[in-house]
Amino acid sequence: MSPGRKPVPFEAFEPGVLLHGTKADLAVGDLLVPGRESNFEAGRLMNYVYFTGTLDAATWGAELAAGPGRGRIYLVEPTGAFEDDPNLTDKKFPGNPTQSFRSREPLRIVGELVDWVGHPPETLQAMRDGVEALQDRGAAPIED
Repeated sequence: MSPGRKPVPFEAFEPGVLLHGTKADLAVGDLLVPGRESNFEAGRLMNYVYFTGTLDAATWGAELAAGPGRGRIYLVEPTGAFEDDPNLTDKKFPGNPTQSFRSREPLRIVGELVDWVGHPPETLQAMRDGVEALQDRGAAPIED
């Protein structure tokens, strides 16, 4: 990965640009659709596709996604209606400063951000440990 912008919590990436972090290897024109397995809960099929307006949230998605391969951040456009992500806006960050959204409609890949910078290793490990602790307690972290 070449040097690029570091993720800053609550900072919009660029006005009007929406992002999706994952490990899936996709191409421009591909669609992200609901019904795929959760990155945070094995065996759970998701009813929504999640996306964000911040590089920080997209970076977490790319870094925490399940599966082999490197994390990727795609520029996306919704093909239908979407709403604020209640997992963050209602539970953790009222007012949606993370600019996190979800949709039951597909998201179209319109580009890939290739010069993003990940979180520091110790920050990433702390987040992974937190997610694992939630899973060990059986606390479903996603309201889907």
